[in-house]
Amino acid sequence: MAYSSDLLRLLSTRGYVHQLTDGAALDALAAKQVVPGYIGFDPTAPSLHVGSLVQIMMLRRMQQAGHKPIVLMGGGTGKIGDPSFKDEARKLSSAETIGANIASIRRIFERFLTFGDGPTDAVLLDNAQWLDALEYIPFLREVGQHFSVNRMLSFDSVKLRLDREQSLSFLEFNYMILQAYDFLELSRRAGCRLQMGGSDQWGNIVNGIELARRMDGTEVFGLTTPLITKADGSKMGKSVDGAVWLHEDQLSHYDYWQFWRNTDDRDVGRFLRLFTDLPLDEITRLEALEGAQINAAKKALADAATALCRGEAAAAEAGETARRTFEEGAGGESLPSLPVSGAIGIVDALVGLGLAASKGEARRLIKGGGARVAGEQVASDAHTITVAGEPVRVSAGRKHHGMLLPA
Repeated sequence: MAYSSDLLRLLSTRGYVHQLTDGAALDALAAKQVVPGYIGFDPTAPSLHVGSLVQIMMLRRMQQAGHKPIVLMGGGTGKIGDPSFKDEARKLSSAETIGANIASIRRIFERFLTFGDGPTDAVLLDNAQWLDALEYIPFLREVGQHFSVNRMLSFDSVKLRLDREQSLSFLEFNYMILQAYDFLELSRRAGCRLQMGGSDQWGNIVNGIELARRMDGTEVFGLTTPLITKADGSKMGKSVDGAVWLHEDQLSHYDYWQFWRNTDDRDVGRFLRLFTDLPLDEITRLEALEGAQINAAKKALADAATALCRGEAAAAEAGETARRTFEEGAGGESLPSLPVSGAIGIVDALVGLGLAASKGEARRLIKGGGARVAGEQVASDAHTITVAGEPVRVSAGRKHHGMLLPA
């Protein structure tokens, strides 16, 4: 449908909309007033990864369209863990670890959103504020009566675990009730009218909408994004080497830039819309490039996505390192480095530079023909590298490089 509000037009044209409850009513509301909307994030680690980036960008789009983003940290629900589409229960973290993770993750949101006290300024809330204070019997009487166990068992996120005959604890089963209660609390505390999330959160979001209607008679809305996968079918946020973390202390600027630079040709246009602020007409031009020219679009994606998350200086530094590494065969300060006095074996070099997690992995890489020194393939794990005068580039595959520096 054609939307009249800047919010839904922006979300729709950029490719964020998958499912939407009463789109016409939300569109009308967003056209006449500031709509506070939230997305929840469980603080299971000190950093979020690229798999959470589409949700972060949706909050950014809300603010760009003149609405109020609410970042909800799961200090309460994080003590349980979202069971949605998980094969097994998450390990429970201590309250101290959860608190430290929230403080660390906040730094990420401060790069994408403007926080403050204004009507469209972002706020960060922690659901431990209300969940930790709940009394069990009153909560069951007031909230629990609005949930049908039969219906909860019908949700795909629950059925997946049960169909595989994998245990779903009563603790985890409560998660969807608590998430629904979050929406109710946010509508009361912050006038929140919209919950957004990935498509796997649809059932939880609908629960919250129904709870707000039944308990308060409040009309609230839900919106989910499509499942974001890469053209090869792999999950967004993962690379060959693991999670693509948003914090630089868990992934270097260079490796973050390279993740975007290595985007499949088929994904470039979609990722430019979702993960950058580049104008749509410029994206249309870039995604139309063919052959070797598509590399210009990939560099534009890497530059823009890295600048948003890590800053303009980090993006420029990573781009220059890549240019020098691949176009000039030189090294750069952003690459991992290892001081060497005299000589070092290729296995030790790969491990020392972080290009292999263990000596066994290094030997398998060499055996498979994936290790190179100064651009030349290494044939034996007995190979020795002499480092004297000039740095020596060591590579694992075509995408990961490090520099051995004279000590």
